[in-house]
Amino acid sequence: MNAPSCPCTSGDPLDLCCGRLHAGQPAGCAEALMRSRYSAYVLGLVDYLVETTLPAQRDGLDREAIAAWSAVSTWLGLEVEGHELLGGKPEHAFVTFVARWHDEQGEHAHRERSAFVQSGGRWYFLDPSVPLRAGRNDPCPCSGGQKFKKCCAGFF
Repeated sequence: MNAPSCPCTSGDPLDLCCGRLHAGQPAGCAEALMRSRYSAYVLGLVDYLVETTLPAQRDGLDREAIAAWSAVSTWLGLEVEGHELLGGKPEHAFVTFVARWHDEQGEHAHRERSAFVQSGGRWYFLDPSVPLRAGRNDPCPCSGGQKFKKCCAGFF
């Protein structure tokens, strides 16, 4: 029996692709994390979506809305357009992608350029819909050791 293909459109089996990350293995790069987050929406893995968001933003997430969107959508595919590693300490990256889905309003395509930061050996999504509560000269909420203005502030 063939293993199911990964929803992230990598062409690999789920257990050898995003399934490893869903089980706790850290993503090796921001693109891998973004692909695993798309797969988590497809599979309804709300806890994973929360856990891979920057810890300082998690309390601002609407878990019920995430679960509802995941459940009412038929996910149609993912196209990764680009991955930009920005360097620095901590490491930041952008991933540009198009996600497609169908719901009761019809078919949709959403293009996004998402920001990510690596902290403590793990990549995290910087959610632009959840404000980071930090002053420009405060320590950055990503725990990267810099002031907010020199670190993640430029991604919001």
